[in-house]
Formats: sequence, C-alpha cells, structure tokens
Amino acid sequence: MKTNLINLVCTVIMILITSLSTTGFAQKLNVYKNIEFKMVKINEPKIPARSVNIKDFGAVNGGYVLNTKAFADAIEAVSKKGGGKVIIPPGIWLTGPIILKSNIELHAQKGALIKFSTDKSLYPIIETSFEGLNTWRCISPIYGKNLENVAFTGNGVWDGSGEAWRQVKKSKLTDEQWKKFVASGGVLNEKKDSWYPSEQYLKGSKGADQNVRPDLKTKEDFEAIHDFLRPVLVSIQNSKRVLFDGPVFQNSPAWNIHPLMVDELIVRNVTVRNPWYSQNGDGLDVESCKNVLIENSSFDVGDDAICIKSGKDKDGRERGIPCENIIVRNNIVYHGHGGVTVGSEMSGGVKNLHVSNCTFTGTDVGLRFKSTRGRGGIVENIYISDIFMTDIPSQAISFDLYYGGKSIAETLAEGGNTVSTKAIPVNEKTPQFKNISIKNITIKGAQQAVFLQGLPEMNLENIEISNLTVTAEKGFSIIDANGIKISNAKLDIKDSTIFEIYNAKNMSLRDVEFNSTSPKAVNINGEGNANIELISSKNLDFSKTTTLGNDVPKGAVKF
Repeated sequence: MKTNLINLVCTVIMILITSLSTTGFAQKLNVYKNIEFKMVKINEPKIPARSVNIKDFGAVNGGYVLNTKAFADAIEAVSKKGGGKVIIPPGIWLTGPIILKSNIELHAQKGALIKFSTDKSLYPIIETSFEGLNTWRCISPIYGKNLENVAFTGNGVWDGSGEAWRQVKKSKLTDEQWKKFVASGGVLNEKKDSWYPSEQYLKGSKGADQNVRPDLKTKEDFEAIHDFLRPVLVSIQNSKRVLFDGPVFQNSPAWNIHPLMVDELIVRNVTVRNPWYSQNGDGLDVESCKNVLIENSSFDVGDDAICIKSGKDKDGRERGIPCENIIVRNNIVYHGHGGVTVGSEMSGGVKNLHVSNCTFTGTDVGLRFKSTRGRGGIVENIYISDIFMTDIPSQAISFDLYYGGKSIAETLAEGGNTVSTKAIPVNEKTPQFKNISIKNITIKGAQQAVFLQGLPEMNLENIEISNLTVTAEKGFSIIDANGIKISNAKLDIKDSTIFEIYNAKNMSLRDVEFNSTSPKAVNINGEGNANIELISSKNLDFSKTTTLGNDVPKGAVKF
C-alpha cells in the first residue's frame, strides 16, 4: 500500500514537471525571433466559418445607390449567429459609415471598390480622440469600438472620398489642379492660397490647434462646424485581435488607418495611399496599442506614413497607455513626411519598437522622432536596422524636440530648426528620448544625413548609430545630447563641415570616414560639452579636422 502511494505521488510529480517543461518550451517557440525584446506571437482574429454576400441584402453595384443598409444588415446577420465573413464582390459600392461588430471579417474581393459617400450629413459627430486629444469629430467611414476579432481581407479598395473633406494648399498643386479645385466650388481664404470645401469648414479652421478646436466645449459648439470635423478613414478603438491583410486603403478625409488602444494588431500586405497634397493624410497611426506587427506593406501618402503615437499632452498623460511591443518590417514608403515616425503625440510613452528592412524612396524624412515641451512621455528601447533611403529632400534621420506642427521641408524653408540654449525646469511635461539603436543604414541622397536635437534640460540619451553609409548635402547636427555613439560610418558629404556639435556629453566617434579635409570638418561649440572622444584611424586624424569653440571647456574633447 505504501509503495503504491509513493508511486502515485512520483507519477503526479513527473506529470507536473513535464507539463511545466512543455509549457516553457512552447512559450519559447511562440515568440518572435531576432527581436531585441521578448514578444509573444500575436494571435490572429478568430472568425467563424460562415459567410454572406452584401448583394443578398440588397446592395446595388454602380456607385449611385447608397448601400449603407445592405452593409449593416449583412454584418448584423452574421453577428447574430456569432460572427463570420461579409463578402464584398467586384463592383462599385457606394455607402455611408460602416459600423463594425465583433467576430466580423470584411472581405473585399479583387475588383471591389467601396466608395464612401461625400454627404457629410451621413456622418454624425461623436466623442473620440484625434491628434491625440479628446474631442468631437465626425464618425469615421469605418468605425468600431470595444470589439474582439475584426479582420479586413481581400484585395479590394476602400476609398474615403477625402477630396470632399480636406483643405488644400495652392503651393502643393499644379496650376491645373488648383484651377479644378477652385472651379469645383468651395471657398478660398483671404490670401487666396488655400481652398476649403465649404464656408463652414473655413469658419471651423479659425482658432484650431493642429485641426482640433480646444476652445469649444459642447456638442452643439462642434455641430456648428460639422464640415471641419473630418474623420480618419478607419477608426478601431479599445479592441483586441484586429487584422488588416490585403486591401487598399486610400483617399482618407484625415488620417487613413487609426488603431487606438488595440491589443494584438496585425497590418500586412496592405497598400495605403493618399494624394501627396492631402493635409494630415497620414498612412497608419498606431496609438496606445500593444503587440503590433506591421509588415510587407507599401505607403504613399500626404503626411507621415507609419506613425507610432500615445496621446498628446494632458489627455495623453492621463490616458497613460504607452505604445509598446511593436515590430515594423519589410515595408516600403514612397512619398510621406516621414517613413517611420515616433510622435509628436507620445505623451503616454513608446517602448519596445523594432524596425527593420524598410525602404524609403523620396520620403520627406526617413526616420522621424518628434516631440516638444509640454508633451511629457518617455520614448525608449527603440531598435532600428537595415534601412535603405534614397532621394530624401530633408533630414534622413531626424530627432526634433522643438516640433511645431510643420513638416521638416517647411521648417527648413523658413530658416531651419529651432535651437534654444535656455533650460527650463523638468516636470511631467518634459519629453524624453533614450536608449535607441540605429544600425546598418544606407542613405543615397539627402539634404542632411542626421539631425539629433534634444532639450537643454532633457538631452537625447544613449543613441548609437553604426554601420552607416551616406551620400548627402550636409552631415550631422548634434545638439543637447548625452551618450551619442557613432561608429563605422562612411560619409560622402558635399558640405565641408561634417559634424556640427553643440553641448554634447559622453560622445564618441569611432571608425568614421569622410571626404572633407577642412579643419572645421568637426566643429564643436558650447560650454556644456564634456567627455567627447574622437578616435582617429589610419585614414582620418581628428586632431587635424576638428575646431573647438572658445566656450568649450578645457579637456572636454579627447583625441
């Protein structure tokens, strides 16, 4: 009896050990490989194996019959049975807003064009978040909140009819394009250099801060400027397991795709397009999301392409939800203000971001990090590798902590970036960027290779740039930064000054080669410099190519 009891106990112990071991092994297999932080593989939405066709609910092809009810009825029919696939067949399907439900897959077959109506009365205003702030906006053409298991599949096209919503600047158009906009109706501003879809839109834009009217408080206040409250094309909020796989999303009124507070998000094999002149025509804005995969997609847009955000100022800090555990890989960006952008709405923080094997061709900026005093938030643990850029008209890699709402091209046209030497007290409104690795970068043509600018009171911290090959007009600007390490860099720079350094601490240049022989190839200024190490090589003697300003402390630079 005693022996049997001992054997039973031993058997139970072995089962438990085996179970624990197997679970641990399974967890190891279920994480993404070659990622610098541990991230468990994302679960795809679970959609029941049933389907309906919108034609079975009265949808009419041709783009002249409003199919809002057919979409709603099709979604409701499968939702009542626990979910399933709603098929949109080839054709032109005009519709008003589509309200999503859980366990629904919208499958737009190749040849399907879903065109959203330009009748703004179909889009009631709702409480939501835009530009990182809590506000009122028109409901999005595609909208869902508090959902689980949502998917967009197929190779069809979702078109937001953004031309009916957006302001357009004359400077962004050809003469013929401008004539067409003016002839189409709408109104011009006093300077006659911006076109607005309506008088109500123009009225609403006055007093706006980044497209938001912070002075308005009630729903009635916002109703008076309904036309101005243009929505994002796809808004999915506070949801789990969301998939975009295959379709084209284009011509959005404001941002294109905006997942907000989504856990387990996959964006792959999609094409995101907006006209180059589209105001705030971002591609993908991932805000306060966790466990995100963005891969094998292309972007050609009017503003930032792939954007990582977490809310703005007080609203973002109070939400307090960072964007974290994000993989961005194997994507291509054509036009856009930034290829991959972090900020400027990052008040809830951004951490654990991996970006690799992406190509930016003609993008205004390649890698863009931006914030400003008042935001707060911490951006940390960013790992970027194997990035290929061509024909970048401004800064290929840009860190700007004085972001004022304009593109870098516009900023440069107005005289360049802000530089302030006056520190202010650090508090919860102070943004912080630290622990960032950027390696294996090729830049073939740029106005400037790298611009790194922190704040006097909160320097950029621990940024390593290695294995860098550059052809550009200008080299590096490094301002108010601590712990900058640059190694194995081959720099073909037109300007004779390669490095402009101002108030840098704990910085090193190692295995750096450049084509300038100027004694000011490395120009260092500022009384805040400390512990700068310039390590010469057989092809470069830093002591002959470096000039120190009179305010640089003695011993701050070591050769």
